[in-house]
Amino acid sequence: MIKKKKKDIKRSDDLIDLPSRKKIKSLSFYQKVYEIVRNIPKGKVTTYGAIAETIGMKSSSRLVGQALRSMLPEMDIPAQRVINHAGLLSGAHQFGGYERMRWLLESEGVIFKGDGVDMERHFWKPKM
Repeated sequence: MIKKKKKDIKRSDDLIDLPSRKKIKSLSFYQKVYEIVRNIPKGKVTTYGAIAETIGMKSSSRLVGQALRSMLPEMDIPAQRVINHAGLLSGAHQFGGYERMRWLLESEGVIFKGDGVDMERHFWKPKM
């Protein structure tokens, strides 16, 4: 495990816009997750796996979920826009249940097919 010096650690709430590639390389995994999620447009969703792949750690989708679960409420990150690869609301318990998370997404214009998001219409591929 690589230890970081205190001066190298940045607070995630200090980062507002998607930073340059040089700055992204110096961010922690969690900070990269938060930066990507902050940039998901209203009416769009992405997946835990798409975020992990964008960061360069394709098999770390569970770690993306862990990063989102550890967010503080005051961070104001639209985590409701991150769903599983099948379009299902797997993190709904973080938002007060399935119905609340679905309502949050529908209020942003996201359309559902049955229990899942219409991924053809609303999937957003993250970029760095």
